[in-house]
Amino acid sequence: MSRPQRIEFAGACYHVMARGNARERIYLDDEDRQRFLDGLSRVCDRFGWILWAYCLMDNHYHLLVETEQPTLSRGMREVNGGYSQRFNRRHGRVGHVLQGRYKAILVDKDAYLIELQRYIVLNPVRAGLCGSAGDWRWSSYAAVMGQAESLPGLAADRLLSLFGTERTAARRAFAQVRGQV
Repeated sequence: MSRPQRIEFAGACYHVMARGNARERIYLDDEDRQRFLDGLSRVCDRFGWILWAYCLMDNHYHLLVETEQPTLSRGMREVNGGYSQRFNRRHGRVGHVLQGRYKAILVDKDAYLIELQRYIVLNPVRAGLCGSAGDWRWSSYAAVMGQAESLPGLAADRLLSLFGTERTAARRAFAQVRGQV
């Protein structure tokens, strides 16, 4: 039986997740994480994706992306396939890095964008890996707060505009995520 087709359309917003095969680690070091982000950034640029949030954990990742055109499947094939090939080549491995098909949940951007981006950046806090979202280097939180360089394609300014027109006040409102204040 074939898999159901994904719902794709211009302007769609998705919460995308993928886990390591057999729940194994998909990033063995910071270089792996940076390579994943570099590939993601290239795909965002190539397909015109708006990256609202991301978080790389040890054995899975979360993305919040908006596609200007119906390109989620093509782009994710490049993100996951390209990363898996580079990971295996770098570490002298073969076989699957990621477990099955990535999961993509269609999101009502107007109703859930703010809550979902908070959920994504708080993932390491909830997992007990750090005390606050700002302590986790591999999420979009620090870039939105102006504490780290922004990943090309990250919609930090657009996200902050949802919290206010003045940047400092918007960052203060954005930081009102559990574990930050």
